[in-house]
Amino acid sequence: MIETEQQLRSLYLQPKPRSLAKQLDHLDGHCRHFIGLSPFLVLATVGKDGRVDASPRGGAAGFVRVRDDTTLHLPDALGNNRLDSYTNIVQTGRCGLIFFLPGMDETLRVNGRASLLDAPELLAQFPHDRHPPRIVIEVAVEEAYLHCAKALMRSRLWDSNRHIDRSIFPSMGQMIKEQSGSYEPAESQQQMLVRYAGEI
Repeated sequence: MIETEQQLRSLYLQPKPRSLAKQLDHLDGHCRHFIGLSPFLVLATVGKDGRVDASPRGGAAGFVRVRDDTTLHLPDALGNNRLDSYTNIVQTGRCGLIFFLPGMDETLRVNGRASLLDAPELLAQFPHDRHPPRIVIEVAVEEAYLHCAKALMRSRLWDSNRHIDRSIFPSMGQMIKEQSGSYEPAESQQQMLVRYAGEI
């Protein structure tokens, strides 16, 4: 078992200078361009008890706004109301983001301080036809860097020939019914899609 940083480091080479030099403390033009085109990210947070949460977030390209070189705004959207990410942010004020671009193997990582804002004038900057945001996550950027393509290349994530046939899984409703022990009828995949159509 690896229990010390020294043990860990002994198993690996030192990072190449380039992998350290690429880390910025702000968003440069490349980062801003990446965020402006990104329709999907993963938001990671941690609570005061150490409980970690990673949550997917999506929207139209550019749904995350860059206010300036050190500030991002991420609006909320309808979800399951567990509020895991938001609770963690209230407790520790920290988050990490990984931005994805469909078809591009490189990703963008951003880490920093996070706070939840509900000022009406800020919320009004994120118009939505049916479900305007109730809060916005403000991220004060401390680290930003482009991540190499190796993980997505290995996974061939964007290769349509590797996409699974959805029918090999039961519907989400059936899986949740079995996991939760519910006696309610399972929602079919089609019923779920119809319900989601009013929520996205």
